[in-house]
Amino acid sequence: MRFDIISIFPESFESYFSVSILRRAQEDGLIDIHTHDVREYTHDARRTVDDTPYGGGAGMVLKPEPLVEAIEAIARSISDQDLKTRIVLFSAKGKPFTQADVRRLCGYERLIMVCGRYEGIDERVAEHCIDEEFSIGEYVLTGGELPAMIVVDAVSRLIPGVLGNAESAETESHSEEGIVEYPQYTKPEEYRGWKVPEVLLSGHHAEIAKWRKEQSEKWSDERNRKLNDRI
Repeated sequence: MRFDIISIFPESFESYFSVSILRRAQEDGLIDIHTHDVREYTHDARRTVDDTPYGGGAGMVLKPEPLVEAIEAIARSISDQDLKTRIVLFSAKGKPFTQADVRRLCGYERLIMVCGRYEGIDERVAEHCIDEEFSIGEYVLTGGELPAMIVVDAVSRLIPGVLGNAESAETESHSEEGIVEYPQYTKPEEYRGWKVPEVLLSGHHAEIAKWRKEQSEKWSDERNRKLNDRI
């Protein structure tokens, strides 16, 4: 899977993508991450990427010219033009990003991601160059860089070989819609008087599986009830 991320701050991705699972996945050739500076597609001495909004209002808006040129140039930049590609934008008006979207995006061979900034991007870019828009929550972020990291992380986890144990992706939270994972414990057996549930120490695999299923259902019901209470 190839990820191309378009941003005015491409350096913000360096530390996160250079550690742990994502670093190993890149070294093993399972994922290929490229970041691109929007300023490289400007044509003035100041490398201008934003301007004031038409109609007035606070803040600045990312200009269409460098974004469109960046998207088009990056889409043409690799030798294999037959890669199944999806172009996504991160914005407050995008649809909520879910595990179902993660699974669906894994069906593509290449994701081109556009990170908005300031008051957003010129809407003409979204209308003519973007396949879909995502939001990662009902709050406002400074830019789309954090959402891009989240998408790369979430999608990469489902790529065969990225996780050391394939079962991890199958049993963790949201692997099924509306279902969260059971609670996890590790050594020591007791800490500050807080004890690990006895069933997990029993070695009885059927009882452990039953307990985990019950806990998953309990946590899922509580979470879904809280979500419904917000509606």
